Amino acid sequence: MAAPVTLRTGQARMYEEFLAVHTIMRRGTALVSESFERLVAGEPVDVKVLVGAARWLIEFVHRHQVSEDGQFWPVLRDRFPEAVAELDRVTAEHPAIDVELHALSRAVDAIDAPRLPGEREAVLVVVGRAALSGLPAVQGLQALLTRHFEEEEPVLLDLFPKVPDEDVPRLREAIVDGAPHVGPHLVFGLMGDPGPIPGYEVMMGNFPMPVRWMRPVLLARYRAIKKALGARDQFR
Repeated sequence: MAAPVTLRTGQARMYEEFLAVHTIMRRGTALVSESFERLVAGEPVDVKVLVGAARWLIEFVHRHQVSEDGQFWPVLRDRFPEAVAELDRVTAEHPAIDVELHALSRAVDAIDAPRLPGEREAVLVVVGRAALSGLPAVQGLQALLTRHFEEEEPVLLDLFPKVPDEDVPRLREAIVDGAPHVGPHLVFGLMGDPGPIPGYEVMMGNFPMPVRWMRPVLLARYRAIKKALGARDQFR
């Protein structure tokens, strides 16, 4: 039986942040995907709220990948040349994820576009476009992200204990840079819904104090968004 991996304080904090970011994206993708399913099924969904949530998700995933490719992976490749092939393997799906992001972005733009004189006609167009392009795109994104994260996290768990202390600030900065610059209510909400994410306390400590003071307001806004999307409140 392999010995357990022991992370030093800085490396452990960094890994918790990485897992936290991945979990927020997993939950955000599930929220958007399930909302598209409800819309296509004819259930009441506020389309404007869904469009906003989907665009937030698209920006989040895109920024995360850009930050990884530009700041994160180069450090690890330089420090661990023996792991380059493994790192290349776990990043090989980034282009495919980008394809799904572009497909979802086009679908969301199309759903947001109808300006028809009759309300019924506009609703039919929106639901039709959601069914034909939006739902398949977000489901494809969800499947890719799930597989990608499941492959990536064990590789990083193996490498992080070996990261020199002087590299930890640069890598942590890359993780923070990959976070979305909008939608703090969605970040706060998904950190606790349906339960606290791995690294919850670490992530909370990264927010400026004024943002933490606003937590009740941000959570109320998140709950309002879930209600508009027809999703059940699962906070524990």
